[in-house]
This record gives sequence, structure tokens and C-alpha cells, in this order.
Amino acid sequence: MSGIKLARYIQELTGKLNKDNISRTNAYKKYFDRHPEIKWSLLASFVSRNAGWSMTDLKGRLFELGLSDVQQNWLFLTYERANWLIFSDAYPQLLLYEWSKELGQPLFHLLPALGVSSFMKAEWERFWRERDEKRLMYALIINEQNTIQTPIIQNPLFKKNVFHTIPFQVCEWFHFNTVIFPTVEGVFYGVSVKRFTSLHERIKLGKQLSRLLFRPELFPSFFHFTTCVPHTGSRFDMERWAGIRNRSSPFLRTCFPVIAHSLDGAKADWFHGENMEKLFQDEKLPEKIELTEWYFQKRRQLHAVFSLENWLTGRR
Repeated sequence: MSGIKLARYIQELTGKLNKDNISRTNAYKKYFDRHPEIKWSLLASFVSRNAGWSMTDLKGRLFELGLSDVQQNWLFLTYERANWLIFSDAYPQLLLYEWSKELGQPLFHLLPALGVSSFMKAEWERFWRERDEKRLMYALIINEQNTIQTPIIQNPLFKKNVFHTIPFQVCEWFHFNTVIFPTVEGVFYGVSVKRFTSLHERIKLGKQLSRLLFRPELFPSFFHFTTCVPHTGSRFDMERWAGIRNRSSPFLRTCFPVIAHSLDGAKADWFHGENMEKLFQDEKLPEKIELTEWYFQKRRQLHAVFSLENWLTGRR
């Protein structure tokens, strides 16, 4: 197969798997099962699960009192667009590595044809030589957050309709922008991001989450959960293991349509030759990583705040 045909095939397959949050989550996990040395893929699957839960929260009991329909739609579009962009950039890289393994030779010279940054081309070539799994995972974290920085975080429409709105800021005040790694024992672990719009804070979060996910004493429980619990998008997927009997959010595919995205023109390379070595340094985990009680307390607080806001404004 020629390089042009392979690039086209990879783009077509990526498009099919980039249908919605559920298809992305499952694709990342299946890829990790095939290539466990690409640890970022499992991390991405867990973060994608969390994005799905955040999406269905918008239609569930937690936010139904505090968000207008317009606010719900903008928040959903933020999660969906960011995760679509990351998948459209990262999954072709994963598939090209898969083909490189199959053929026994690096094919990373095709990455520019797939719209991938020059930063990742150099990192994949380095990984092929050195097999530094952690460095590649960190490189993919750095890349994904830079990928969404301009089109999502700095986009004037998302700033106005999402990041500068009171509901989003309330979530930040309550430290509710948290990624949770659940277990079937009903114990939840996780890390919060303090300033979601900060590129460096999101990269820091990604590295902290990677350390938590692959912590030797915890990894088997996390892996068991993601292997045995199908992803529906509903937060009940995780909460039922902690004894919650009533579903607080619906299945994702029952409440949100499939969105037809486009790249809106040529994709620019975010990397301009800066020295990125500082970003490869490890990050310490917070002292408190077991968040089960904290998680339910924060959800009660958030529900109370939105209930009060609804009562004061008389929205519904």
C-alpha cells in the first residue's frame, strides 16, 4: 500500500471511530489492549469516559435546575468538540504506529500528511529508537492539550458561552472539574484541575492522572473496571458500584445527537520549535487521591447551589 493510500485509509478509519464519545472511548481501550506499551491510549479512554459522564450530567438531575437549554448545548459542544479534535489528531498517530509495528519499519514520515504536529513526529521517531513509554505518554498529553488550546480554549465563542459563564465558574470554584478513576469495589480515585483554561494546568493534570492510573497497587482495579463495565455515558456506570440505586443521568445516545464536525480549513501546526523539556518532568500527585466521600459531597453541594440559583431566578 502506498503512503498516500495508507494515509487515506487511516483517516477514513479514524472518522468512523470518531462518531461520538462512546465510539472514541471504546476505540482507545481496544487499542491499548492490542498495544499496551502505548499507555496514553488507556489514559485517553478513561478521560473520555469522564467526558461522557460530564455530557450526560447536563441532562441529568445535577444540572437540570441550573442550566438553560442554551447553556446545556454549549457545554455539550465544548466536551464533544474538544474530544473529537483530540481523537482526530491522536488516533491516526496510533494507527500509524500499529502499521509500523506490523511492517517492522517506522512510517512516521507520513505524520505530516495526517496533519500531525512536527513535535509528535520527532517524539514518535524517538520512541521507535528508545522505547521510552512514559516519555511518549507525556508527549501525547502535551500534544493533545496544545491541539485544543487555540480552537477550543481560546475560541471567542467558547469563551463567551462557556468559560466566562457562571455555571462553568461555579464548577471551578467547587473543584468539580475532576477526572475520576472508579473501581468495582465502589472506591473512587481522581485528580482535579484548578484552572481548566490554563494549558500548563491541563498538562499537569494529564501527567498526574497518568501516574495515578499506572500506580502498581491501583492499576489492576482500574483496568478491571474499564474492561468489565461497558461505557454507556451515564454516570450510573460508576455510581452503582458505590451503592447508588437511582440513575442520575441518562444514556448518552438517548439524549445527544451525533455531531457532524469539520476542521474548518487547514490545520495549523501548534509547535514552533520551542524547548519543551520542562514539560516532560514528573508531577507529584496530591496527598488525597481517594475521593469517594469527597465526590458525593461535592455533587450534593453543586446540586444545592444550582437549586438555589433556580429558586432565586424562578427559571423553572
